[in-house]
Amino acid sequence: MHETVQPGFQIGSVMVSPPLALAPMEDVTNQAFRVIAKRIGNPGLMVTEFVSAMAIQYNAAKTLKKMNILEAERPLAIQIFGSDIGAMVQAAQLSEEMGADIVDINMGCWVPKVVRQGSGAALLKEPDQAEAIVKAVVKAVCVPVTVKVRAGWDERSFCAPDLGKRFEQAGAQAITIHARYAKQGLDGRADWDLISQMRNAVSMPVIGNGDIKEPEDAVRMLSETGCHGVMVGRAAISNPWALARISAAMQGKPIPELPKIEERITVALEHLKRLVQFEIEAGNSPEDAEIRSVRHLRGQIPLYIKGEHGAARVRDAITKLSTVREVESVLMEFQDQCIKGQE
Repeated sequence: MHETVQPGFQIGSVMVSPPLALAPMEDVTNQAFRVIAKRIGNPGLMVTEFVSAMAIQYNAAKTLKKMNILEAERPLAIQIFGSDIGAMVQAAQLSEEMGADIVDINMGCWVPKVVRQGSGAALLKEPDQAEAIVKAVVKAVCVPVTVKVRAGWDERSFCAPDLGKRFEQAGAQAITIHARYAKQGLDGRADWDLISQMRNAVSMPVIGNGDIKEPEDAVRMLSETGCHGVMVGRAAISNPWALARISAAMQGKPIPELPKIEERITVALEHLKRLVQFEIEAGNSPEDAEIRSVRHLRGQIPLYIKGEHGAARVRDAITKLSTVREVESVLMEFQDQCIKGQE
C-alpha cells in the first residue's frame, strides 16, 4: 500500500502541489475557466486547451490566443500537438516565450480530426516518430517537457510503458497516462492497473488520469497505483468545487461542502463575463465577444446548476439566448425559485 497523503511532486524545477492537475479539455480549459478553477479548486498544475503546432505555423489567431497566460494560473503547462518535428519545435519554443512553466506534448487525443493528421494518439502507433518529437522538443526549450498518452491505440497494443521509458531517455520529465485505449474514447471504465504498470516502468513522475469523479476516487488511485499525482477532466467541467474537494481529500484535509445555488450561479456568471472580456482582449468587438461567449458556454453554464429541480428548463432556455443580460436574467429567476422552494 502506497502513502496516499502527498504534499506534491517535482517536474524539473516546477513543484506541483497539491498533486492535482486540471486536464486539458478543448473548449473548456480556456483562460476564463482556468482562473476560476485555480482560485476555487487550486490544482497544483493547470494545462491549457491543446494547441495545434501546424496552426501556429500559420499564425492562426484562435490558436495563439489559447497561449495567453496570467500569473494567477501558475504553474501552467501549454499542451501542444502535431506530428511534424519542426512544427512541434516551433510550437514548444513559442510556448516557452509565452511564459509556459512546462511544455506538454499531446499523444492521447483520439478525436478523428487530430488522429487523421498523424497527431495525438496516432503517434502511439509510431513510436520512433513519437520519441523523435520528444527528443527534439526537449532540446529546443529550457522548461520541463512532459507527455500525455493513452494506454495504447487499442487493447492489442498496450505500448504506454515502453513509450514512457523511451520518452524518459529522450529527456521528458513526467508522463500522464489516461487509463483507456485511444479506440475507447471515453467509453468503458478506466483500467487503473495500466497506470501501475507505467509507474513501475519509469522513474520520472507519473500522473494518473481516468474516472476521477469523487474525492475518494483520487485517494484510491494514489493508493492503488502509486502514481505521483492525478489529473481530473470531466468532473471539473463547470464544477471547480470538485477540484477543491478532491484536493482536500488527497492532502488528508476536511472535504469542503458542496456550494449553495447562489454561489454556483455567481461563478457561472463570472465565467461568462470573463470569457467575454477575454474575447474582447483577443480583438473582437464587445457585441461579437458577447455573442461568441454566450454561444460557447451554452452547454457549460447549465452544468453549474445540474441536479437542481427545473435545471433542464434553464438549459433549454439558454440555448436560445445571445446576451449576458439574458443569461443573467434566466439564472437569477431560477435562483429565486430555488430559494423559495427551500423555504
